[in-house]
Amino acid sequence: MTQITIIGAGLAGLTLARTLAVHGIPSTVYEAEASAQARGQGGMLDIHDYNGQHGIRAAGLMDGFRSLILEGRQASRDVAPDGTILADQPDDPTAGRPEVQRGELRQLLLDSLPAGTVVWGHRTQHVRTLQDGRHEVTFANGSTIVTDILIGADGAWSKVRPLLSDATPTYAGRSMVETYLYESDTRHPATLALVGGGSMTAYDETTGIGLGVQRERADTLHSYAMFDQPLDWFDDIDFTDGPAAARTIAAMFKGWAPELVALVADSDIPPIFRPLYGLPIGHRWEHVPGVTLIGDAAHLAPPDGEGANWALFDAGQLGNAIADQPEDIDAAIRAYEAALFPRNIDTATAAAAYYPDFQPS
Repeated sequence: MTQITIIGAGLAGLTLARTLAVHGIPSTVYEAEASAQARGQGGMLDIHDYNGQHGIRAAGLMDGFRSLILEGRQASRDVAPDGTILADQPDDPTAGRPEVQRGELRQLLLDSLPAGTVVWGHRTQHVRTLQDGRHEVTFANGSTIVTDILIGADGAWSKVRPLLSDATPTYAGRSMVETYLYESDTRHPATLALVGGGSMTAYDETTGIGLGVQRERADTLHSYAMFDQPLDWFDDIDFTDGPAAARTIAAMFKGWAPELVALVADSDIPPIFRPLYGLPIGHRWEHVPGVTLIGDAAHLAPPDGEGANWALFDAGQLGNAIADQPEDIDAAIRAYEAALFPRNIDTATAAAAYYPDFQPS
C-alpha cells in the first residue's frame, strides 16, 4: 500500500487526513507540538460556504461543524478611534460565513481520525528526495521516516516547500499584537458593549494604527492591535515583559476611547507579537513526483479572512483527487496542482490589496 505522510496537524493537514480516511485511505500526520493542548489555537474563524465548507464537507463533518457555530457572531462594526460607531452590520445567519472557534474545529477533526493517525512531538528538521523517488523526513528528535507520498501542510515556514520551490515569505509591512480580555461581560462591560455581538474594527489612517476584535465564546474578547510599520520599529518593545509591553503598546493609542485602549492595556495575557508575511503572488512550482503542498505552505498570504478557508478547501480537493485515483496518486497530485496554481494568483492578489506596503519577492 502506498504510504502517505502529511507534515503538520493544523486544519489543512487534519482535514486531508480525515478526507482520506473517509475513503478508507490511511495516512500519518507528523506534528511538531507535543500534544493537541500544547498551545492555544487562535481565535474565531468565519468558514465560508464557497471554500472552507467544501473542505469540511469532503471530510464528512458538516453536522459536527454546525454544532460548533456561535450564533450571532456574523455581526460586525466599524468604529472610529474616539468610539463613534461608523457602521453596524447585524448578524445574518444566511450570509454563509458562520463563526467557529479554531481550536474547537481542530479538535473536531482530531476526534474524527483513527487512533494513531497523528504522531506528536515530531518537529521536521530536514526533508530530501531519495534516488528511488521516495522521500526522507528527518525530525529534530533524531528519528527518520521514508515515505512514498509527502504532503507539506506545515505552514508559513514549511520544511517541505524547499523540495519544490525556493520561495520564502516576505514581510507584509504590518504587524499585529495579540491580546485577550476574559469574562468581559462582567469585567469590561463598556468595552463589550462597544464591540457588539460579533467582530469590530477600528483604524486610524493617519497613524496606520488599528484594532481588530472578535467576540468569542464566554464573552472573551480576542484582539489584534495593528501597526503598519517596518519590523525594526518593534525592536525597542520587550515582549518578554508582558506588563511593560502592554503599557508600551497601549500608549500608542493615546487619544483613543478608553473602551478601546482597555483591549490592550488590560490584557489578560502577555501581548504576543505577530508580524505578517506572504509568499510571492501566484506562487507555483514545477511538479516533483510524490510531493505537494496545501494551505499556507502553498499560498501564504497576509490575513484577509480567507487563509484558513483556502487551506480547508485545498485539503478537501487533494483528498478527493487521491480518492478518485488511488492507484495513481501522483496523477491526482498533478490534477490538484493544475487547479491550485491559477487560484493562488487570484487569492494572493486579493489579499495583497489590503497591504499597500507588501512587495512579495
